[in-house]
Amino acid sequence: MPNSGIVLAITGASGAIYAVRLLEVLVAAGKTVQLTISPAATEVLHHELGLKVDLDNFQTSDLLPKDDLTSDDSKLRLMRPKLHASTHSSSVFSDSEILHRAPLGEVIYHHYRDYQASIASGSALTEGMVICPCSGGTLAAIATGQSQNLIHRAADVHLKERRKLILVPRETPLSSIALGNMKTLADAGVVILPAMPGYYHNPTTMQDLIDFVVARICDQLGVSHQLMKRWGTAQ
Repeated sequence: MPNSGIVLAITGASGAIYAVRLLEVLVAAGKTVQLTISPAATEVLHHELGLKVDLDNFQTSDLLPKDDLTSDDSKLRLMRPKLHASTHSSSVFSDSEILHRAPLGEVIYHHYRDYQASIASGSALTEGMVICPCSGGTLAAIATGQSQNLIHRAADVHLKERRKLILVPRETPLSSIALGNMKTLADAGVVILPAMPGYYHNPTTMQDLIDFVVARICDQLGVSHQLMKRWGTAQ
């Protein structure tokens, strides 16, 4: 049976740009992305990036606008010029070479209330799941086994099926409760990958910092990329 791609869940923590960039990279890598988004995430996407996402009438262009450099409504218009400045990475959908390279992957959207979605069952094979960014509430729900929506249920599925599950929290400081939840999940085999950019690759742009985190997520998923200079390689 063929796998159903990579599950990407976006929840309501700060750091929405990590999710958008990760989606870009996965699609450019030819991956099928099973996407689901929480209501709180739509608020963060709008506040941080100016993106308006309708969960009941979702379009891929809601997250990957084709004309984000000229959109007056999108804060990505302000970020993208900085993103383009990196010498070793670029925004994939504004890079003509990558844009016209086949095959691109596809995005399959699931409403966060849709328990009939394939990813709600372990019978649907996947290459793993990422929750990026992962809110404290989502972290707690998964750690305590409370499947209150499709995001939680899909995470439960990956836990019980012993598949790769990656959580990307973006919060500081951390309470003992949050740390305890992270330890509980780490002990269960979950990869806890905080959105903590490194600096040994000599970042010069905002995108360099974003891509550092996205690169580490891709490494965990086994997705090839050239998003950053690795330690020990020529500068």
